[in-house]
Amino acid sequence: MTRQIHLAAHFPGVNNTTVWTDPTSGSQIDFASFEHFARNAERGLFDYVFLAEGLRLREHRGRIHDLDVLGRPNTLAILAALAAVTSHIGLVGTLSTTFNEPYELARELATIDHLSGGRAGWNAVTSSDAFHGANFRRGGYLDQADRYVRAAEFTEFAKRLWASWHDDAIVADAATGEFLREGGIDRVRFASRLFDVDAVFDVPASPQGRPVVVQAGDSAEGRDFGARHADVIFSGHTEFEDAQEFYCDVKGRLSAHGREEDSLKILPAATFVLGDTDAEARERSREIALQQVRPQTAITYLEQIWNRDFSDYDADGPLPDVDPDTGSETALGFANRHAAIRGRITQLRELAAAENFSIRDLVIHLTAKHTFVGTPEHVAAEIDRYVQERATDGFTVVGHLSPHGLDEFTEKVIPLLQERGSYRRSYEDGATLHDLLGLEPVRSRVAV
Repeated sequence: MTRQIHLAAHFPGVNNTTVWTDPTSGSQIDFASFEHFARNAERGLFDYVFLAEGLRLREHRGRIHDLDVLGRPNTLAILAALAAVTSHIGLVGTLSTTFNEPYELARELATIDHLSGGRAGWNAVTSSDAFHGANFRRGGYLDQADRYVRAAEFTEFAKRLWASWHDDAIVADAATGEFLREGGIDRVRFASRLFDVDAVFDVPASPQGRPVVVQAGDSAEGRDFGARHADVIFSGHTEFEDAQEFYCDVKGRLSAHGREEDSLKILPAATFVLGDTDAEARERSREIALQQVRPQTAITYLEQIWNRDFSDYDADGPLPDVDPDTGSETALGFANRHAAIRGRITQLRELAAAENFSIRDLVIHLTAKHTFVGTPEHVAAEIDRYVQERATDGFTVVGHLSPHGLDEFTEKVIPLLQERGSYRRSYEDGATLHDLLGLEPVRSRVAV
């Protein structure tokens, strides 16, 4: 039986994937950019649009990193606006479990789920460090273990809120609007070391029951969290054998939570470069990568590992032959940090020596190596192979331009996937995001 390919469309976010210097690049804060991107993804019959989120502009040595995205409007506002200009495609936003509150975020997402007719989704992230936390009252106070405890409890509480309205919660007389019966709304009591909430949720269940939950953690704790709570996992595993191993590992954890293989979709991030020939695609890939990783970006990448000033180094020259600054020997955990950093640098030097990489070549290899490069036929065949051989359930496709990054993919690759019989040819009327992803419905809609 042919497995169906699921695709998400990733709007450019806080990364160096996007080429902002390209003359065809648009604004990252103008709604017209979001609208074009979402409408084009809907034309390509994608499952959902995916928004990343940065809680703070990236800095390096106390200065804003000027090759990064400079500005990112609020995710929830964008999703609500996109709900009004699209009809079928899902709308997924990245929102932190560390720097939000469960009741408030559950309410906001449930509202968008209603406004969109059951098309909302939430990418739950833990937002790990004190740098981002400095923008918030709590700061970066949670260590990794507690971040995942909070994330798991946060998600569990949100799901209980979304499930607290029963099908007979409220029934009103259609003519008069008067309530004929009231009841069936559970009070949700949630008490733990991190939360103490006694809530009555004020938003009825949506057409899909609750928003789809997406998760992106890759640690052991992250994989367990995904296996227990997520409907979709957004991963970075794109090499075929590595993707298969990740797929097998995470899907193998599902049975412990009473879940089946198809109850969770794995959609790694994937970049692409197309050409009329494979050689042309490879040449374009190199040109795009050089735009994505400019000399300043390459030097900054190394400075953040070595913790040293490399501004005098040539990005097209060899790696620095100096030791890293790993901090004070009296600092807590110095030995472990020292060993980890030196081990990472040894790996980088060995890779650079084996491949004859310059600094810039190395950073391109690590951060801008494109997943699929070739003719549209080659790219379509590779995507299909990954899905049919259970390396993924599909991909979260990332273009290099905003907002036109997926135009070429939609025009040239999507029809070839349809010809293979592994990709939809139309949306079904009234389909929720759960439906698009082939997930079992959570529950029926509340009668109102």
